[in-house]
Amino acid sequence: MASPRALLSVWDKSGIETLGQALAGMGWELLSTGGTARSLREAGLEVTEVSEATGHPEVFDGRVKTLHPAVHGGILARREREDDMSALGELGYLPIDLVCVNLYPFEAVAARDPPAPIDELIEMIDIGGPTMIRSAAKNHQDVLVLTHSDQYPGVL
Repeated sequence: MASPRALLSVWDKSGIETLGQALAGMGWELLSTGGTARSLREAGLEVTEVSEATGHPEVFDGRVKTLHPAVHGGILARREREDDMSALGELGYLPIDLVCVNLYPFEAVAARDPPAPIDELIEMIDIGGPTMIRSAAKNHQDVLVLTHSDQYPGVL
């Protein structure tokens, strides 16, 4: 049986190294994006970049990182459904069993005084994070979703 896989992609990196170390210590494979992957590597962890797993680079200055069928197929595939798992395998995708995401701080940036420039606000609109959270919620029976560092200890 393959190792369980966790996708870690967080804005707020509080506790992410500890979570990554605990998961790796239990035999989990870690997938990650950009800055989160850097933080995990700096903590001495082996990490597979999402772009490596998808075969597609991050594009548009990081606007598109996780919006890929390999990510969402891996999250949404119902483990008890032979047809889902067969399709996943035929596509060359692997299941993702844990999604750890926290979102860009849009509200905090929007509330700044003086106001943030509109271009900065636009970049704080998170697309991939909410999409992964919704995919994981839809397949909650098979995928654990974490959205805040306060949740990490309860998992470990």
